[in-house]
Parts: sequence; C-alpha cells; structure tokens
Amino acid sequence: MSKYEPLWKYLKNNNKENYKLSYKEIEDILGFGIDHSFLTYKKEAKEYGYEVGKISMKEKTVIFKKI
Repeated sequence: MSKYEPLWKYLKNNNKENYKLSYKEIEDILGFGIDHSFLTYKKEAKEYGYEVGKISMKEKTVIFKKI
C-alpha cells in the first residue's frame, strides 16, 4: 500500500471530474504533508482513474483530472 493511497481513494470515492486541492487539503486527507516523493508516486493516481495535472508551487495547489 502506498502512503498516498488515502488521497487516491478520496479522489475516486468523490468521483468529481476535476479537483484543485491545496497542499493543506491534501495534508488533511493524508495526515501528513506532501514532499518531493509525491512526484514519484503521482503515477499511482491512474490506477484510481485520475492523473495529476499542474502542481503549482506558488499557489500551493495540485490539479487532478479524471481520465
């Protein structure tokens, strides 16, 4: 099980077309903050029907898109 699995399940269970989540929202879902390892694990989102779009370091947001 990936440490990011709670996030992927959240996306799948809410079944929205697109998400724009702040780092804080992601931290609340996961119980920890995202770090550089997120870039390695982001490919796992596809197993749950989503892909990671833009990651904004300035806005501190991540966009997820349903595939």
